[in-house]
Amino acid sequence: MIVAIIYLVLIVVSILLTVQSAHVLYLMLYTWDRADAERQARAPDEFLPPQISFSVLLPARHEEDVIQSTIERVVRANYPAELLEVFVICSQDDDGTIKKAEEKIDDLKRKGLHNVRVVVFDDKPINKPHGLNTALPHTANQVVTIFDAEDDIHPEIFSLVNTVMVQEKVKVVQAGVQLMNFESNWYSTLNVLEYFFWFKSRLHYHAHYGSIPLGGNTVFFARELLLRLGGWDDRNLTEDADMGLRISAMGERVRVVYDDRYVTKEETPPTLGHFIRQRTRWSQGFMQTLKKGTWKKMPTRKQRWLAFYVLAFPRGQALLGIYLPISLGMILILKVPVLIALCSYLPVLLLAAHFLVQAVGLYEFTGAHGLEASPKAIVRMAIAWFPFQMVLAYAALRAMRREMLGRHDWEKTQHVGAHRATTEEAESRVG
Repeated sequence: MIVAIIYLVLIVVSILLTVQSAHVLYLMLYTWDRADAERQARAPDEFLPPQISFSVLLPARHEEDVIQSTIERVVRANYPAELLEVFVICSQDDDGTIKKAEEKIDDLKRKGLHNVRVVVFDDKPINKPHGLNTALPHTANQVVTIFDAEDDIHPEIFSLVNTVMVQEKVKVVQAGVQLMNFESNWYSTLNVLEYFFWFKSRLHYHAHYGSIPLGGNTVFFARELLLRLGGWDDRNLTEDADMGLRISAMGERVRVVYDDRYVTKEETPPTLGHFIRQRTRWSQGFMQTLKKGTWKKMPTRKQRWLAFYVLAFPRGQALLGIYLPISLGMILILKVPVLIALCSYLPVLLLAAHFLVQAVGLYEFTGAHGLEASPKAIVRMAIAWFPFQMVLAYAALRAMRREMLGRHDWEKTQHVGAHRATTEEAESRVG
């Protein structure tokens, strides 16, 4: 009887994992599989003259190493300075970042630019969404956008969004974000490809069905919409995903633009510890948003199911982390009938398909950005594949534990500017 139950569990889990893996594979290839989706994802071929004014929010904490370069890139964008205002947002105790930001602002003023200021808050919680809410009342322009403190934005990003918003009459635009330093450490290639497939393909699927967890930056909101929503949930660790689902529940259309030429460039977390803390925060934020129940207010069953599927995914990752060692043990000690053994291998075949798609994706990513992928990089990906999945599972388990303990403090991810070195390398190769 016990053996029969084990066989049944093995079959059910194998089928569920196979279906789930096949669905994720479909989402990864969504824009490649549909010509209309790929066409809609691209940026306009020509930009309209500047019409919209932008308020740029730069939340920063302990970002002394990168904040000045980010401010410089924003104010030097190819867009009229009188249509841009920039707010660097810091907690009062972050003396280093405030000092660096003010030094840069003084330098810009000497050069005739007066559209950057620092907004300092002295209350809690000390996190990104609270900082955004603190700065929102200071904004005056038509569209509010967010960039992270280490972001390398494209000089034409405001022209791109200006064109899309004017032509298509949309109030929310999510543009592309791409990690760049794919060779920095053992997990960086897989981390880079996560972003590549998420922004280039999967988000377009979510936008198409009106159930989209937004990215944390390079997202543009009509200011009046943000005010109507009451700003961000400053207790939520993934305020971006929460905001996206709240907007979806309102029936507001989100336009996703991904064009390799205009992505915002970022870096992978510099150490494994920082990566785990980042993924823990994301997983816990999804758990918070699932519990909050905004997804239940969406008008259609398809939208509700899609939101639930995304938000529940970290719990699935945690369970997978428990299941994988058990399944390996069963392979070693349990003899099963041939048909059951074949069934249990179905998820393995899908994982192999995932790996092949990501290997092709690596060459497409590097080709689009003037970088070079080598067979060595593919071998490194293959070696890192299983450990990477276990790290994600561990982060999800850690998130579940923090959520059960009621711990919602913001675990900061360090930024060192590694993506800038990768970009400079690509530019020198092209030059």
